[in-house]
Amino acid sequence: MHIAEGFLPPAHAVAWTIAAAPFVIYGARQVVVTVRQHPSAGPLLAAVGAFSFVMSAIKLPSVTGSSSHPTGTGLGTAIFRPPVMAFLGTIVLLFQALLLAHGGITTLGANAFSMAIAGPWAGFAVFFALRRAGVGLLPAVFALAFVADLVTYVVTSLQLALAFPAAEGGFAESLVEFLGVFAITQVPLAIVEGLVTVVVVRVLIQVASSELLKLGFLRRKDVPAGADDEIVEERA
Repeated sequence: MHIAEGFLPPAHAVAWTIAAAPFVIYGARQVVVTVRQHPSAGPLLAAVGAFSFVMSAIKLPSVTGSSSHPTGTGLGTAIFRPPVMAFLGTIVLLFQALLLAHGGITTLGANAFSMAIAGPWAGFAVFFALRRAGVGLLPAVFALAFVADLVTYVVTSLQLALAFPAAEGGFAESLVEFLGVFAITQVPLAIVEGLVTVVVVRVLIQVASSELLKLGFLRRKDVPAGADDEIVEERA
């Protein structure tokens, strides 16, 4: 979920904005660096941003009475790394707040921290560890998207529990309650998001392998025969 406009106490909204700001500012600088070093990466940046916008705008009713949605941050995190996704994800959340009333301006910092920062970094840590261990690209991408989705909801639950501790049991009791609201729906949703992300990556490998090689997302051995033949032959 996106935390709705005005839902957080002002002090919490400000604190999460301050916490998210350094990541977003650094991410903006990394976007500039990426475009300067790889001018042809612009369309791919736009594509991963659009993917996150569409995926995270899908609202699915939860069996607990709330609603859940994918985050779509795994794709951009895998290709461009978490700092870039922190900036792109924040832009996605800003446009959703302005155009779809999904989330809010006062809660933008909190939503950015959970969906554009915490989720991508946790997912990328798993992705990096799996790749270092010799796990294939697509399984690692699936794990990244799955973990990024789940961690987003864990952090959102933590944010809500901090803002609204239970009268009995305090923060811990409130955290368990908020986690329980999303757990039943979010686990299968995270699996679906992982599978969708893998499908998109497979398509990109076929049509944009040269750019993915330049960005360091692909290794030469990951490029299948016949994918982007002209550039692959130049790099062989």
